[in-house]
Amino acid sequence: MEETGGRELGTVGIKQVAEHAGVSPGTVSNVLNRPERVAAATRARVERSIRELGFVRNGSASTLRAGHSSTIGLMVLDLANPFFTDVARGVEDVASERGYAVLLSSSAESGEREQRNLRVLAEQRVRGVLVTPVGDDGQNADLLRDRGVPVVLLDHPTPRANQCSVAVDDMAGGELAVGHLLDRGARSIAFVTGPSALRQCTDRRKGALRALRAAGLGRNAMTELTVPAMNARNGQEAAHRLLEAETLPDAVFCANDLLALGVLRVLLRAGVKVPADVAVIGYDDIEFSAAAAVPLSSVRQPTYQLGRIATELLLEECDDTETHAHQQVMFQPELVVRDSTERSPR
Repeated sequence: MEETGGRELGTVGIKQVAEHAGVSPGTVSNVLNRPERVAAATRARVERSIRELGFVRNGSASTLRAGHSSTIGLMVLDLANPFFTDVARGVEDVASERGYAVLLSSSAESGEREQRNLRVLAEQRVRGVLVTPVGDDGQNADLLRDRGVPVVLLDHPTPRANQCSVAVDDMAGGELAVGHLLDRGARSIAFVTGPSALRQCTDRRKGALRALRAAGLGRNAMTELTVPAMNARNGQEAAHRLLEAETLPDAVFCANDLLALGVLRVLLRAGVKVPADVAVIGYDDIEFSAAAAVPLSSVRQPTYQLGRIATELLLEECDDTETHAHQQVMFQPELVVRDSTERSPR
């Protein structure tokens, strides 16, 4: 444990600070909670004692006295995915502006882990929670709502009028991606995707099928390769499966950029020309996509704005639960064309 001046951090209480500063414990409390009530010279003396003694206030006790916490929770699917890093940046910026701290955790795309982590957030008495649920129903998050904790679904729409959500139209995104591949001449497409329990994967698949129908093609024009998690390693494994087949598809649509970067790496190492032999497109437009060996085409989401808007809605609900007007915000994705698809496949 960290020490300050020979004392363990956190072992000094208000009474010791008061004795050191030569004031009453009530004055120390006012400096911490209502500093405008304390004369400037006295406040400076108390603050100096706080620094010298290494006093750390008891956040749990402060929460109980105030009746609410200055902390919100953020639960995402995968902390290793840069998409969620950008979302978290938007969350933290708004939270900081409003005087809140953020407790960040990941479900790792596991419903069981999601339930456990949400329970921990409830035990920490967070003011509200932003969550990207693993399942399509968001039932685990309902455990918090039943306790009176406001919950906003992030990167996930809700059919409920009494809950806020901020999401991107992933069906439109899937249609954009596959429509682009078809416009470039592709007639056989491989769709590399994650578990069907993830709403993002199912919606992007629906959009892809919609693009095929619009082009007069049947479902057999698209083969699906499902992987257990949407990361680069599983993208590489999917690419090996493609290479083992008798013929390569004209194009590959991946449900996120990490999968696409894994696919791209294996294809290039195998001597496959991208996009001359196989076009590849991802989803999310993470920062690494433009810097790939062959710059990756992708479907861009407004990640930072997702985080900001969701946090603003959450804090509005926290501040005025009775009159808060719930909103279901849906952003539209944007196609970003780069070298991995810009020429016809073959």
